[in-house]
Amino acid sequence: MTRAIAVHLTVNGAAAAISVEPRTTLADALRNELRLTGTHLGCEHGVCGACTVIVDGAAVRSCLMLAAQAEGREVRTVESLGDAAHLGPLQLAFRKHHALQCGFCTPGILTTAHALLSEEPDADEDRIREVVSGNLCRCTGYIPIVAAIMEARSAYRGVQAEAAQ
Repeated sequence: MTRAIAVHLTVNGAAAAISVEPRTTLADALRNELRLTGTHLGCEHGVCGACTVIVDGAAVRSCLMLAAQAEGREVRTVESLGDAAHLGPLQLAFRKHHALQCGFCTPGILTTAHALLSEEPDADEDRIREVVSGNLCRCTGYIPIVAAIMEARSAYRGVQAEAAQ
């Protein structure tokens, strides 16, 4: 039996302390220890992007990162982007453009898009397509996804402008 290790991290703005086996992935820790089930596991090889979360501002495949590697880091999951009563700008745009499709890959696409627009709120369609190409969706409809992300850009431009002041 492997001895559990303590991991301290910030998740969605709140301090979290968990005890996990050293081999536990960040995805499993988020889902099983912290009950943040918005992070989905698809391929568990880092290919599909369903498990994408944001670690220290960068989009990361949480199935490829050990929970222990998140020690002292800031993690954001799809749950931080809004809730049913207060949808975030990406979620509102996804709903408007019917970009949710079956929904399984949506959390990973939302976190990927959030990381992109936080860094590049003026990303053009080609850049958005390039970035979301790392998230595999079997429902095939990337056109509404790209349209939704393009619409949400204005909200991120506003956030970046406020931060610059």
